Amino acid sequence: MTNAADVNVNDVNGPIGADAGAGVAEAGAAATVAVAIPAGTVVLAATPIGNVGDASARLRALLEHADIVAAEDTRRLYDLANRLGVHVNGRVVAYHDHNERDKADGLLDNVETGATVLVVSDAGMPTINDPGLAIVRRAIERDLPVTCAPGPSAVLDALALSGLPTDRFCYEGFLPRKHSERVQHLRMLQGERRTIVFYETLHRIDDSMDDLLDAFGPNRRMALCRELTKDYEQIRRGTIAEIRDSVHNDPPRGEMVLVVAGASDEEAAAVAPSTLSVEDLAVLAIDRALEDGLRIKEAITQVVGEHPLPDGTLANRKQVYQAVLAIKQ
Repeated sequence: MTNAADVNVNDVNGPIGADAGAGVAEAGAAATVAVAIPAGTVVLAATPIGNVGDASARLRALLEHADIVAAEDTRRLYDLANRLGVHVNGRVVAYHDHNERDKADGLLDNVETGATVLVVSDAGMPTINDPGLAIVRRAIERDLPVTCAPGPSAVLDALALSGLPTDRFCYEGFLPRKHSERVQHLRMLQGERRTIVFYETLHRIDDSMDDLLDAFGPNRRMALCRELTKDYEQIRRGTIAEIRDSVHNDPPRGEMVLVVAGASDEEAAAVAPSTLSVEDLAVLAIDRALEDGLRIKEAITQVVGEHPLPDGTLANRKQVYQAVLAIKQ
C-alpha cells in the first residue's frame, strides 16, 4: 500500500492536449511540487472539464500513486492519463451511477487496510451530478477519512463568468426532462432571490428556454455558458428573451450551464403566499391555546413561528398578543 508521502510532480509533465488552447509556451525549467499521497483515505479529485491544462499537480500524482482508482468511465480515465503523460499504476475499477452503492463498501475495505482510493468522474468534481456520494456517506458512517483534491468546476466557472451576483446562489443540477415536471420545478423557483445555476443538454435547450421565459418572464437577466475552458468557449449574456431568441436562431452546441438572476423584491413578493395579518395570527393562537391546552403566549410563539413573513422574518409576538387581548374584550 502507498504510505503518506511527498511525491515530486513535474509541473510540465507530458503533452497538454489539443484542446488546451493555442499559445502555451514550453517551460525552460520544470518546477517540481511536493504532493502528499494520503494512505488509508478516500480522495475525491476534480478532473478537467474541457482543458487538460487545468489538471492539478495533485491530480497527476494521485493518478500515478493511488492504490485504487475508481473511475466513472475507465476508458476516459486512461485517455486523460495519456494526455497528461502519466501512468496509472494502481488498480482501476469502474465506479458509476449504476454500481456505486454496491462498490462503496468493497473500496472502503481497502481504505481500512491502508489503501489510497482515488475517485474521479469524467469531468469536474465527483458527487456534483456525478458518482461519489455513496462512498462519501459510507466512509463517514465507517469513520474513515475522506478528502478532496479540488479543481475545475463548471458550476463555479459559469457563475463567475455570468456577470450575475455570486454572493448567494443555488445549484439546481439538470432541469427535469418532462415538460410538466420542468414547468412545476421552475414555478417553485419563481420567488428564489439567489442566482440560480442549471445544467442543460443540447437536445432540451430549446424547450427549456421556452419554459424559463414562461416561468421568469422576458426581462430576467441570465447567461448561457457553453464549452467552458475549451477552445470554443462561449458566454451568451442578456435577458431571458434575448438568450431564447439566440438559441432559436443560432443553436448552441456542446455542454451548457445556465445562470439565471434571482428574483427582485417585487418579483418575490408577487409570487409569495398570502401573508396572515396580526389579527389572523391572534385568532389562530386563541384556537391553538384552546385545542392544545396551552398558555396563550406559548400558542402565539408556535403560530408565529409557523407563519413567517415573505422576507423570512417573524411577526411581532407582542403585537399578536395585543390583538388577542383586543379580541377577548
